[in-house]
Amino acid sequence: MTGTAGYDLHTHSVHSDGTTTPAEIAREAASLQLGGFALTDHDTVSGWDEARAAAAQHGIDFLPGMEITTEHAGRSRHLLAYGIDLAAAELFEALALVRSARLERAREMVRRVARDYRISWEDVVGAENERTVGRPHIADALVAAGYFADRSTAFERVLFPGSPYYLGTYAIATRDAIRMVRAAGGRAVLAHPAAMRQRRPTDPIELAELAEAGLWGVELDHPEHRAEWVPPLTEAAERLGLERTGASDFHGAGKPNRLGERTTPAAVVARLRVGLATPR
Repeated sequence: MTGTAGYDLHTHSVHSDGTTTPAEIAREAASLQLGGFALTDHDTVSGWDEARAAAAQHGIDFLPGMEITTEHAGRSRHLLAYGIDLAAAELFEALALVRSARLERAREMVRRVARDYRISWEDVVGAENERTVGRPHIADALVAAGYFADRSTAFERVLFPGSPYYLGTYAIATRDAIRMVRAAGGRAVLAHPAAMRQRRPTDPIELAELAEAGLWGVELDHPEHRAEWVPPLTEAAERLGLERTGASDFHGAGKPNRLGERTTPAAVVARLRVGLATPR
């Protein structure tokens, strides 16, 4: 399947902090006449099989991916990894540590929040004990309990960095994550480097450091970007020979971002696929 329609290369399902299943994402992507989509749940590949089968059923393309929790220059960075080999021991051992740390962090944050808001761990995880648990699930529990209208408000009022309820978490060094993704036969793309929620965008110097480490591309088209922050990053990416991708960062009802509102051209996806350990 190599049509000309765009691809949404950044989506989340119930396997992490999205609210829709991989099959539902595939069905909606087909209804929007996208060429295909990537499933990029946080630090997990558990939704790949369902997404792949549903994409084939609906006649669209699927690119296996993941969003890895990393840290560079003292700041959180999210790295989109595509087409990795599921037998890559070093990468998946590192991801197991990340998921364990995220789980313990979530438990502690729930304990802190529960001092002032009547929610429990069971309210947060529900029946989905295998998913990657994070702040969005705590926000959902607060919304369900009637404290806030939506996730965004819960984040603004309770779950923001610096809040007495907030706790940081372990993350892989971004350079190490890029190296492990490459060793696993995949390609790495820096996610939302100019997101409005950040105090500042990724610096072009930092981007050069990551390019030297083997970064393949930059997610420059994203609905949460601050417009004035994008041109310097675009110029730096072009100078460094990094590919430009676009995606919605779809989370179902968890964010206002709509599937397919930003996309990557099929030609870029074709270049991305070359040499991947798991191209589909």
